[in-house]
Amino acid sequence: MIEESVTLCLEHGLHARPAAELVGLAGSFRSAIHIIKDGQKADAKSILDLMTLAADKGSTIVVRVEGDDEHAARDALIAFLERRSDRQEEG
Repeated sequence: MIEESVTLCLEHGLHARPAAELVGLAGSFRSAIHIIKDGQKADAKSILDLMTLAADKGSTIVVRVEGDDEHAARDALIAFLERRSDRQEEG
């Protein structure tokens, strides 16, 4: 199991669109993935769970990943959560 703290950098926090993107990203991995904010744990593969966190820009959250692809999953999720825009960079 891997746990890593990260500061949420998404411009508008983890609102509906980025939460849906995060669910899609998390769903591409076999590992169990949870996002924890202020002691509240959410399944990263459930948009409803993620939305209950009310994670705004600047929030400190913990990414917890457990499974056979946990390192790749952690790296992808951290990169997603630390990006500076709610939309993927085009290029």
